[in-house]
Amino acid sequence: MGSAARQPLFSFGVIADVQYADIPDGRSFLGVPRYYRNSILVLQRAVETWNQHGNLKFVINMGDIVDGFCPKDQSLSATKKLVREFEKFNGPVYHMIGNHCLYNLPREELLPLLNIPGRDGNAYYDFSPTHDYRIVVLDGYDISAVGWPQDHPKTIAALKILEEKNPNSDKNSPAGLEDLARRFVKYNGGVGEKQLQWLDSVLQDASNSNQRVIVCGHVPMSPGVASKAALLWNFDEVMGIIHKYDSVKVCLSGHDHKGGYFVDSHGVHHRSLEAALECPPGTYSFGYIDVYENTLSLVGTDRMQSTDFEI
Repeated sequence: MGSAARQPLFSFGVIADVQYADIPDGRSFLGVPRYYRNSILVLQRAVETWNQHGNLKFVINMGDIVDGFCPKDQSLSATKKLVREFEKFNGPVYHMIGNHCLYNLPREELLPLLNIPGRDGNAYYDFSPTHDYRIVVLDGYDISAVGWPQDHPKTIAALKILEEKNPNSDKNSPAGLEDLARRFVKYNGGVGEKQLQWLDSVLQDASNSNQRVIVCGHVPMSPGVASKAALLWNFDEVMGIIHKYDSVKVCLSGHDHKGGYFVDSHGVHHRSLEAALECPPGTYSFGYIDVYENTLSLVGTDRMQSTDFEI
């Protein structure tokens, strides 16, 4: 195939789980090393690389810009610092919120900082980079015990789910929970009824317009792509809507850190991206996706695995 035939329709940059904090290196609950100060260097290298590429239409950050261990008096300044690094990219940057973002700042502060065009504190939205494509960004902490005021109906709904599904006093612990029930922990969340209806209407509209769709969300949407303790609470409802439409080809997520790839029974490609936070100094994890007529090609750097999706 000649090089002209292999020109992508468009390309965009991706990175996940930077989770910066100005604190010494640490470990996850499972003992995986985390390099809190180094992660900003991973982001800086990513932005340099994206700008050198010269033909990326936009960048998507898959959430968790600052880590929950960031000292709370630094939450605002650290978030602003990271946003400034993203703004060095020569083009639009689309953010989504993750649990670590919400450990640091409430929604009403976070959404304007990340330039998320949600209403009433909601952080889901969509955009069309070309006539043929629609990008849908989900808010996986719509129903969540973090981020909303304590007396908010969504907080109350989330706490009720955790109370019913997770008997542990520490609701961040999946101890004793089996198989798919391990997802009912506080650091995951759910998609509310209004957002589900919105998703359905956006996918219907994209379908009517003969657009292909890439769905992005911080929290993975399939048990095949991530650990069962790092799944959207109502992934089944979300995928029930997605599977109604042939237009959805790919679901991208972060949150699980180790990365994963899975094609579900309806032929939707799920890709959970490797975390920038877990890169030892001198290593990197970011990439860009080339979108072709019948293929999406994730070109990964270093720890981010390159992946081709035949769609």
